[in-house]
Amino acid sequence: MLQRKFAEVVKSYFPEAMDAKDTSIQYLGKMQLEHNIDISKVLMATSVCSDDINVPSTTFFNVLFGPFIMGGLGGLPFAGQTGMTAFAHHIPDDGSAFIFYGPHIGITLDGDLGKMYRPRQEQTGNSCGALMLALSRFQDNAYKPVLNEDDYQQMKLEESLLSYRDDILSSENQEKAITEATYDIIDKKIHEHIKSCKAEFPVDKVTLLGGIIINTDYGLDDYFVAKNFEVLEVKNL
Repeated sequence: MLQRKFAEVVKSYFPEAMDAKDTSIQYLGKMQLEHNIDISKVLMATSVCSDDINVPSTTFFNVLFGPFIMGGLGGLPFAGQTGMTAFAHHIPDDGSAFIFYGPHIGITLDGDLGKMYRPRQEQTGNSCGALMLALSRFQDNAYKPVLNEDDYQQMKLEESLLSYRDDILSSENQEKAITEATYDIIDKKIHEHIKSCKAEFPVDKVTLLGGIIINTDYGLDDYFVAKNFEVLEVKNL
């Protein structure tokens, strides 16, 4: 009953959202049946936020090798070209590569975006914490991020979002807007890194699944909004 209520709340904001477990089944099936990919030889990489709440979000983790972790705060692929190259070098012989990427956002049963109940906590907390922190800072017109080694990832995340700032703050739902802007940044970076490192891949195909992870209450299924699914022919990049 509670899962059904959450489904209604989630779909009021994200009509195309799908249960995360169903997402895994659907896209693993596509890889096998439509693209003839042997999933027993697929190495998975992720570029999702380092938040612990994302670990159980899909069953990809239970089926595929890996994950090779590229993402840091917000889900940006902070591992960069070196990380993409290392991932390419770790793919099984005669295997394939799969990259799952995107930001995350919490939601409560009351419909509060950017919030969720975490394990063994009685009060809601931010999700994604890094994005909600960036949003609160952007609401101060005088604020500008300054890169520093002690908080590099957060500052780089905010710097990357600066060009979206006006659109985010003018949105009716700022929490959703900053999450969708972050997806655009991650998607662009993943494609750039694959293209720049294509000579390092010993395989013909790289599968991408990008979107937004939606965190619900602890113990309940998360949801996923798929924004991009493609099987890239590496030699054609």
